[in-house]
Amino acid sequence: MANNKRPRHGALLGVVAGLALQAGPAMAAEQGIEMTLAAHHFTPDHVTVPAGTRFKLRVTSHDSTPDEFESPALRVEKIVMPGQTITVTAGPLAPGKYDVFDDYHPETAQAVVEAQ
Repeated sequence: MANNKRPRHGALLGVVAGLALQAGPAMAAEQGIEMTLAAHHFTPDHVTVPAGTRFKLRVTSHDSTPDEFESPALRVEKIVMPGQTITVTAGPLAPGKYDVFDDYHPETAQAVVEAQ
């Protein structure tokens, strides 16, 4: 009978990759998720945060006029002056999608925060 003691690198890599994917949103939420406002559009316009955890969003305006980062669902309303960076702390959130917009330019500046 042959001894089948070959390393199981594939299984180990799968476990490590799975842990990294799970830690990714949590680590990003701890450090803060970067967003920018330019030409009255959010970039990125969709961010993912861990459900049930507080998180930080750092929003930097590259617009030449003020913007207002607003989300009734996140209970946030904050003015962002040109060239300024604000930090918003929110959560914990139940799983779902939460709308964010620039109250001064709601027709163009829209984003989604998704809690998973």
